[in-house]
Amino acid sequence: MSFLAITWNPSIGIDLGFFTVRWYSLMFVAAFLLGLRLMKKIYVEDKIPQEKLDVLFMYVFVSMLVGMRLGDVFFYSWSYYQNHLLEIFLPIKESANDSLFGIIKGWKFTGFTGFASHGAAIGIPIAMFFYAKKHLQKPWLFILDRLAIMVALAGFFIRLGNFFNSEIYGKATGSSFGVIFKAAGETVPRHPTQLYEAFSYLALFFVMWHLFWKTDKKEQTGYLFGLFMIVLWSLRFFIEFLKEAQVDGREDWILNSLNTGQVLSIPLVLIGLWLMLRKKK
Repeated sequence: MSFLAITWNPSIGIDLGFFTVRWYSLMFVAAFLLGLRLMKKIYVEDKIPQEKLDVLFMYVFVSMLVGMRLGDVFFYSWSYYQNHLLEIFLPIKESANDSLFGIIKGWKFTGFTGFASHGAAIGIPIAMFFYAKKHLQKPWLFILDRLAIMVALAGFFIRLGNFFNSEIYGKATGSSFGVIFKAAGETVPRHPTQLYEAFSYLALFFVMWHLFWKTDKKEQTGYLFGLFMIVLWSLRFFIEFLKEAQVDGREDWILNSLNTGQVLSIPLVLIGLWLMLRKKK
């Protein structure tokens, strides 16, 4: 195999003996900790009391998890969950050969599996509407402009976590270039689409960070959030062409060319265009 192909078979995390800290979880925590630190700088610049930052963290954390979970349920996996409603809210699955904690037969503990970023794209803005109204007394788009910068950074860390987990990888490259995801049982080089997305989101973060601090774009309410929506979801749309369907239901959806994720990205890009091009009041 050519040196252009990398065999990827990392450990699932850091083994502490009594507990394994998974890489994905570490990336998730890193995203929130760094995001909070940088958001604090923005709040200082905007002269917003720091105690309101703790409230923001809770709004974002809860709305993101709920949104991503329900997004997977309703956008991708409703055919399954409509007959397993309990599994939407509890980290368990039916299993005839297992027992939950060795006590309840017919169930097994799995943790929550299945999240969709499009769900977060709905859940977080809804939560921010109530946060801005109740805690900031500022326009809805004021907080979305600023939070979008941190979400772009979080996207970088989350996709790195996907890479460590050997999930959401791409189609076979058909050449010696690519990554062999050995942990997922793959034997041929595939597009590392997680890395394509991760570093694209990181570049978006740096651009938005620069626009916030070095230009007057933060005064144009909705501009930064619109830019975020256009770039992030356009990237997602085009990179999807290289992705392998990870689970049933994420295959081609219409015209035998677009999948569910791409179809859901289109209206989000259009919203971004409207926000950037609308006339200021």
